[in-house]
Amino acid sequence: MAIPDWFIEGLCLVHCSCDYGCPCESNAEPTHGSCEGAFGFKIDEGYFGETRLDGVLAAVTYYFPRAIHHGGGHMQLILEERSSEAQRNAMFTILSGEDQPAGTMFQIFSIIVEHNHDPLFLPIEMEIDLDKRCGRIAVPGVVRTDAKPVRNPVTDDEHRILTILPDAWMFYEQEGVSGDAKGIGDIKFDLASRHASLARFAYNNSGLAYSYDEHREKYGLG
Repeated sequence: MAIPDWFIEGLCLVHCSCDYGCPCESNAEPTHGSCEGAFGFKIDEGYFGETRLDGVLAAVTYYFPRAIHHGGGHMQLILEERSSEAQRNAMFTILSGEDQPAGTMFQIFSIIVEHNHDPLFLPIEMEIDLDKRCGRIAVPGVVRTDAKPVRNPVTDDEHRILTILPDAWMFYEQEGVSGDAKGIGDIKFDLASRHASLARFAYNNSGLAYSYDEHREKYGLG
C-alpha cells in the first residue's frame, strides 16, 4: 500500500552528551565516545494523508555507543497519550523512514537505530522558545530536560552560538544552548551543561521540505 503524502513543520529541541557545539555537525567524534540524550518535536502544522498532525508532540530518548554513523543505536519513542490512533499510526510511519529517499533524516535513523524500545503513550510537557533560546521536555518516569542560553564565564552575558548548515540533513540552522537532561526510563543518562540545540524543522516524503534558500526566505533570515 502506497504511503500518502505527508508534511510536518514546527520546532525541535535536541539534547546530547557532548560539549557545546555538536561534533556530529562537524564530522567529528562524540566528546565522550558515546552519544546519548533526548529529542523533542513540537509539530505546529502537519498532515499524513487525511490525518491532521497539528499540535502533536513527540519525544525520543536515545543512546549510541559510538558516533551515530557507526550504528548500534537504541531509541525509545514517546507520543502523547491524547494522540489518536490515526495520529500514532501516522507518526510511526513517518519516523520509520519507510519509502523515504536514502540520506534523508528518518531513513538514516532507520538504519543506525538497531534497537527500538517499545513506544510509550504518556503526557508530554514541551516548551520551545527559539527567540529566547530556551526550552524543556518532561515525560513522567522517562525523561526531563532543561535548555537555556550559554553564559560567558567572565561577564555572565548570554553567548549566542548559531550553526548554519546549507547542506543539512536534519535542519538548516540551529541555536546552540546549554542543556541539562536526565533519562530515567529504559534509556538512562544524566547530563549537565552539555550541548543542546533548538531549531525549526520541515519534512515531507522527500526529506527536508524546503531548500536552504526557501527556508531562509520563509523565516525571514535574509
